Amino acid sequence: MKVSIKVKPNSKESRVEETGPNQLLVKVKAPPREGKANLEVVESLAKYFGVPKSRISITAGLKSSKKIVDIEGAD
Repeated sequence: MKVSIKVKPNSKESRVEETGPNQLLVKVKAPPREGKANLEVVESLAKYFGVPKSRISITAGLKSSKKIVDIEGAD
């Protein structure tokens, strides 16, 4: 399943919010440096969808706040 996400780094708490069909807002505490925010995004999405982190990959937007994420095994 492909999901479009918007990432808000440096948030007070980490959480995932639905903003529309196949669109999510992912708030993470980590700063957007050295891939730290991307790692926390993957962890947050794994917890949200109940899948292992290895099943989540960022397919577009590695250095952008808008990303496309592929999640295997989530419907």
